[in-house]
Amino acid sequence: MRHWWLWAWTIGCFGCGMLAGALVIVRWSGQALALAAVVLAIAVLLLAYGWWRELRAARRRLEQQRRRPRIVAIGGGTGLSVVLRGLKEFDVDLTAVVTVADDGGSSGRLRTDLAIPPPGDIRNCLVAMADTEPLLERLLQFRFPAGQGLAGHSFGNLFLAAMTHIMGDFVSAIRETSRVLAVRGRVLPAVREDVVLRAVLADGSVVEGESNIPQAGGRIERVELVPPNPEPLPEVVSAIREADAIVIGPGSLYTSVLPNLLVPGLAEAVADSRAKKIYVCNVMTQPGETDGYTASQHVDVIYRHIGRPLFDYILVNAASLPPEALEKYQAQGAYPVLVDIEALYRQGLRVIARNFVHFATYARHDSRLIAEQIVSLIGYERLNAARG
Repeated sequence: MRHWWLWAWTIGCFGCGMLAGALVIVRWSGQALALAAVVLAIAVLLLAYGWWRELRAARRRLEQQRRRPRIVAIGGGTGLSVVLRGLKEFDVDLTAVVTVADDGGSSGRLRTDLAIPPPGDIRNCLVAMADTEPLLERLLQFRFPAGQGLAGHSFGNLFLAAMTHIMGDFVSAIRETSRVLAVRGRVLPAVREDVVLRAVLADGSVVEGESNIPQAGGRIERVELVPPNPEPLPEVVSAIREADAIVIGPGSLYTSVLPNLLVPGLAEAVADSRAKKIYVCNVMTQPGETDGYTASQHVDVIYRHIGRPLFDYILVNAASLPPEALEKYQAQGAYPVLVDIEALYRQGLRVIARNFVHFATYARHDSRLIAEQIVSLIGYERLNAARG
């Protein structure tokens, strides 16, 4: 704005000088007075324009300061819902981007029988972000224990299936269900169309279906989507571009995290975004997917699949688990993810290692601790930008 003020004052002073000269020297020459008046009028207009631009810029800065931080969380399964439960308690503009490659359990049956995208992960995220009574949450998560065709189905999945047929499409069904549940933010599927996840194992064999991949028994070389070029949801791309922070994980590396990033255009949108990109690494390895993987190997798998570095920060758990928890996990073939900090540094990551775990029946990330760390990262960066 400064050049407008400089020009306004310069021309204003010049106009005043011409007016004074016309009065003293030219003795009220009509032509000189007219010229001085024109110059003075231009100066006033420039001053007014400068004031208007300055006020508009100040209002914009105030709006930006008042605007809630925009956070996009990408993933699937129970890991994403854990992060969402914590973030919804903060005054943020929250968007969840959820994989739709699930083909097991109730979701898989509805996907086959009704030709709709799998609703299970979407349901978990809606419940995690909902501002509802506990009884309604229990109702949505309720699974029918028995009955002709109903055994194993959750009420929430059936509700989303019914809403899809009423509204005509899955995205509209999610939107209307979000209104019913008073969801704090948005839940979006990564794509509209039906996609299948396929894995190529180290021995060259191919396994198709998200639920079949962990059971294949071989080391996974890569995963891919079928069809290979599904269209990303435009709202997802817009949310990523406008985000202040993008959170990826925790969740099953090959079957929850990567299916989102393999959608053409999504990984590129994340990489090109000016947001802080945060990867929340899993606490435990997952049998059949990440046996023996360190934290840096999780990151390396993502980078190999998308062909470029992606993250600014990685959040890793630095706390030990109780012996009884370790025994329970070891019986299932799962072990704590080794945090190889030097390798993470070589990947260009800023490592945040602290106690992020809440242990009850299983070791899960603590929703509140993860959310506090994510929000503090945005605040820290904004503070530095303001000082700069």
